[in-house]
Amino acid sequence: MERIQTAINKARAQREREQTASEQVLREQPVPVAPALARDAEVPHGGDAALKDGPAPRAAWSEFRPMMPDADHLLRNRIMTLHGGRNSVLYDQLRTKVLQTMRANGWKRLAITSPAPGCGKSTVILNLAFSLARQPDLYTILLEMDLRRPSLGGLLGLRTEKGIASWLEGRIGFAQQAACYNFNLAFALCHQPRSDASDLLLQGRTGAALTQMEERYQPDLMLFDMPPLQANDDMMAFASQVDCVLIVAGAEQSTIKQIDACERDLAQQTNVMGVILNKCTHLDTDSGYGYYDYAK
Repeated sequence: MERIQTAINKARAQREREQTASEQVLREQPVPVAPALARDAEVPHGGDAALKDGPAPRAAWSEFRPMMPDADHLLRNRIMTLHGGRNSVLYDQLRTKVLQTMRANGWKRLAITSPAPGCGKSTVILNLAFSLARQPDLYTILLEMDLRRPSLGGLLGLRTEKGIASWLEGRIGFAQQAACYNFNLAFALCHQPRSDASDLLLQGRTGAALTQMEERYQPDLMLFDMPPLQANDDMMAFASQVDCVLIVAGAEQSTIKQIDACERDLAQQTNVMGVILNKCTHLDTDSGYGYYDYAK
């Protein structure tokens, strides 16, 4: 992991050197401000109209249908953080770093993507979500925005007849398609693939729907399972709607060039929190200091 981070830092430094000359020329010129997208737009949205007349924010979570995932099913799909323990240590460490960084910056919306398919981003985001859910005073909403190839329902063993796309289109309210675990972790899943994903993500009503939902349910954290960056334009179409993004790279799969390109492109639209090396089979045997070896 240190070698990968070193290589990324070298590539970033090279980009900065190449941009120095042009930045000096433009330094005293006025910088054009990009028009704000629809994150704060006042756009009517079907099922979530008249939000201020609804129940108190946390009480509104009772609108979600409850769900209880099967622990064995989760384990078969490498979701190991439902109850904590030895196998969840690395994800719990990720949870702590994510929370510290987002609280320090006042961020609430975190997207997780990867350079290409098969890096395990959906597994990472579900493990992070269940780790967050073990904090009873922390309210998290996970939204599946990988609309072309949805996978979270299968990983969770959860079926839904109404999905997140119907809500984004304004045909149903958010609670009509959301499910909630442990009273503090809500899932908004995609129930069938959408070939027009980027068109939907770019629409002004999508930003308005997110803002209205956030005002009603007031989550402490919103997680977005996004498509791989280099597979299509969906991630870039949505990047301005989030505060930050994590890149999941696959060990012996993602190249330094791919990771650097992802970081460069995303940094133009939002904050890049960091890179996670997933599927690494060569871990330090001293990780965890043997803490759980002595736990009774």
